[in-house]
Amino acid sequence: MWKEIIFGLIGGLGLFLYGMQLMSDGLQKSAGDRMRQILGALTSSPWKGVLVGAGVTAIIQSSSATTVMLVSFVNAGLMTLKQAVGVIMGANVGTTITAQLIAFRLADYALPAVGVGFLLFFFSKKERWKHIGEIVLGFGLLFLGMEVMTGAAVPLRSSPIFVSWMTSFGQYPLLGVLVGILMTMIIQSSSATIGILLAIASQGLIGIDAALYVLFGDNIGTCITAVLSSIGTTITAKRTAMTHVLFNVFGAIIFILAMPIFKNIVIFLTQNIMGSVEITRQIANAHTMFNILNTLIWLPMAGILVALATKIFPGEDEEDQPGPKYLDRRMLGTPSVALDLAVKEIVLTSHIAREMIEKSQRVFLEGVDLSEEIHRLEDQVDELQREITLYLSMILSQNTLAEHHSTLLAGLMHVVGDVERIGDHAENIASYGRERQKSGIIFSKAAQAELADYFQRTITIFAQAVQALADSDRELAEEVWREELTIDELQDSLRRNHMDRLCVGSCEPAAGIIYVEVINNLERIADHSTNIAEVVVEKSSVLNNLFLEVTTEN
Repeated sequence: MWKEIIFGLIGGLGLFLYGMQLMSDGLQKSAGDRMRQILGALTSSPWKGVLVGAGVTAIIQSSSATTVMLVSFVNAGLMTLKQAVGVIMGANVGTTITAQLIAFRLADYALPAVGVGFLLFFFSKKERWKHIGEIVLGFGLLFLGMEVMTGAAVPLRSSPIFVSWMTSFGQYPLLGVLVGILMTMIIQSSSATIGILLAIASQGLIGIDAALYVLFGDNIGTCITAVLSSIGTTITAKRTAMTHVLFNVFGAIIFILAMPIFKNIVIFLTQNIMGSVEITRQIANAHTMFNILNTLIWLPMAGILVALATKIFPGEDEEDQPGPKYLDRRMLGTPSVALDLAVKEIVLTSHIAREMIEKSQRVFLEGVDLSEEIHRLEDQVDELQREITLYLSMILSQNTLAEHHSTLLAGLMHVVGDVERIGDHAENIASYGRERQKSGIIFSKAAQAELADYFQRTITIFAQAVQALADSDRELAEEVWREELTIDELQDSLRRNHMDRLCVGSCEPAAGIIYVEVINNLERIADHSTNIAEVVVEKSSVLNNLFLEVTTEN
């Protein structure tokens, strides 16, 4: 008997978790960009953070994934701890949707959902329908796994030992809480452990008192994922994970102390409003009410949680650490977020490359010795280029990407190379500046003025291209294209002007080669800037086509 029970529970749990993963993947692929945009629009308002956390978690069906994302964003400096607190609380509310779905007992639709989902996922040619198929298939497998676990729990009703053990949870609350914590820490999914709890409860093996204590433990145990993800991060990111722990631990303590009142409220609302006496419905409602009420209690006192987390992790984050700032491998499984982080890292690298151009301008026009600084910046650009390329390769290898994500990733691969080559051109210009100073070559005032203007135009077009990439601004990217045409025309004009000066003797003949090489390098920087802008336009076109396709189908 025990072999069938254990195999049934393990197999059912596997189906349940795989179904959840498929649902999450499908939802992220179909709504990933919207999820990223919602998170990006966060304000300092904790209430808005709660709504965002609940919404995003409802989309990706995992509070653990949301909190890991928060730790990553705080670690990268994209979000403050104050913003993250509200989102953490909202994530706990959003994750209760899974338990509510399970309590509706939709197992009769599990096999049809598996069949329909399989057909859509494997035979649809359009990505949108493939994603829908993945969601439906995951939905079916989730409930099929739930049915298997429920069936495996049936023989346990005849086991006095197991019944006695379950009963002890109500008599010894801390034991129930501890079991809930350990189960969720091992499985790393509160939805899965609550699913097991509902399967056991549906067979009458556990009462509402004992179930609630295990439920409180499940909510504490789900913090383990965020805690593990915070290892090796900044102090602020560690505080974010600790705030999640404190929120659930203090909430569990409050509701354990108020257990008789809370239990009676759950039973009253379930029976009188929903008209149900099923314990599975009571557990699902208790899960939702616990997280909503806990949020209402602690949101006005969020500062206390932050202060305690700061006490536990005192000190300040170290500034200007070498290496990538935004590339977080925990986000590789969420392509929309991972690509957004890659874009931010490329923008940061581009700022370093721009600084190289500005310094090379000073070297060439003013004779300032900045060789060591430019060489140091070049090493930074090269290192970041390698890291970003590796990160993008890992995104590609670990995910099946949607078309617009594939297009963006391919474009970013080229952009990284463009930025690195811009750094090379800046270093070339600096070397010509050193050669000019060493040889004592003098340019006329007119030549100096023309070069200064050309430098400024090149720096501006590069800055515009980078800004267009950062903001996904198609109009600004198209402006870069137009400006690059002006740069090309100006290059021809500068060549002619310099030849005229050489003819009349206002510039030294030795200056000719260096002058031409410098404007060639600047023109190449403008060309690479245009390549960056082209990626923005191409991405915009793919998204527009996708939008038109969805609109037409609807």
